[in-house]
Amino acid sequence: MNLKNIHNVYFLGIGGIGMSALARYFKFIGKNVAGYDKTPSEITEGLQSAGMYVHFDDNLMSIPAGFKEKNKTLIVYTPAIPKDHGEYNYFKDNGFEIYKRAQVLGFITKDSFCFAVAGTHGKTTTSSILAHILKETGMPLTAFLGGVSENFNSNFLTEGDKYTVVEADEFDRSFLHLFPDIACVTSMDADHLDIYGEKKELEKSFIEFTKKIKPGGKLFLRKGIPLEGITYGIEDDSDYCIKNIKIKNATYVFDVVTPFGNIEGVKFNKPGQHNLLNALAAFAMAAQINVPPDRLAMALESFKGVKRRFSYHIQTEYKVYIDDYAHHPTEIEAVYHAVKEMYPDKKVLAIFQPHLYSRTRDFIEDFAKSLSKFDEIILLDIYPAREQPIEGVTSQWLLNKINNPNKQLISKDELPSVVKHTSAFVILTLGAGDIGEEVKKIKEALLNEN
Repeated sequence: MNLKNIHNVYFLGIGGIGMSALARYFKFIGKNVAGYDKTPSEITEGLQSAGMYVHFDDNLMSIPAGFKEKNKTLIVYTPAIPKDHGEYNYFKDNGFEIYKRAQVLGFITKDSFCFAVAGTHGKTTTSSILAHILKETGMPLTAFLGGVSENFNSNFLTEGDKYTVVEADEFDRSFLHLFPDIACVTSMDADHLDIYGEKKELEKSFIEFTKKIKPGGKLFLRKGIPLEGITYGIEDDSDYCIKNIKIKNATYVFDVVTPFGNIEGVKFNKPGQHNLLNALAAFAMAAQINVPPDRLAMALESFKGVKRRFSYHIQTEYKVYIDDYAHHPTEIEAVYHAVKEMYPDKKVLAIFQPHLYSRTRDFIEDFAKSLSKFDEIILLDIYPAREQPIEGVTSQWLLNKINNPNKQLISKDELPSVVKHTSAFVILTLGAGDIGEEVKKIKEALLNEN
């Protein structure tokens, strides 16, 4: 793909978090950018405000004329686009250059020094922390993130092109299009079994990803992952290790043990030991390019977070409301432990929107077990994303398996009125679907309870 010959870039699924970061990149380098998405969102509104044309009907007449010039236009699509999509088939049948998002990301990053963060959980937060601390220490980088960083209010950052930071997404084996210099695997739990069939196949894909690391490159692994690399962990014998953790005013204070010495009194503000591990992974990766470790440690303290990753929307002495992207049992467990660590004696309500019929089916028992731990549970209907319904797989089925009497299944429309009457001190919204669109309404309801 020769980008010099490309004037127009058209995205099928432009509102996806990874797709929108690429769209912003192409707009930044001076290309004409347009695209289709299924529904309007905060992301698509941001793209439109940045001068990109976005439409929401699968209609060839909605494609701007200039983007139908085959020799000047690149088509980027997400695997979530159905194969019977009209616009997708138009571009395919007429011989346009058409690539998956991951392939394009591979083209863009192959000539830079590439940091790639892989893992079934933690990759968005880890890559966002990495981008932040490299930016804060003056490194010339471009970052493509799977979430909106609260430090720079975007999922795309460009401060130069010597280094790139990307998420290495295991879905649809997308990360096999990347060739990183420094890679990380944060976790390898079973997920995306609609793609892989079984956990063993997922693990094979991660092994294949590690073989894409450039000669002389390095692989970082959370302690316990069965791969060969440099390890990181908490209170163990990892190569990079967090020790002596204290909590002061809802901030972690700890020491970092490294192969080149210890750093004491490091501060980090995002709750949960899973986030401490994410911070440590980012620190260890960044330390490979000769940035002074004490400067990296200082930069960790100013990391604000990623939207929808343990994001506080209300934080008063009377009520706390947190929104999180957790959509896998392991992630729900991590949020539970983080909340209980910060608010050990408080009542917690979890509002969960299951994401995908297949994931709900594959992990039904684990979902029930993790959700049962909260004091109250509210379920919403399953968010289908790219899937068609599976017979018998419903939120009611999950609700029946939750071993807790304080549970109910409601519609999204009922949420504001229901949360008004909770006696919980901590309210959580969890899920990777469109539950994030309800945050504003829930916040308003909680602030106007009477």
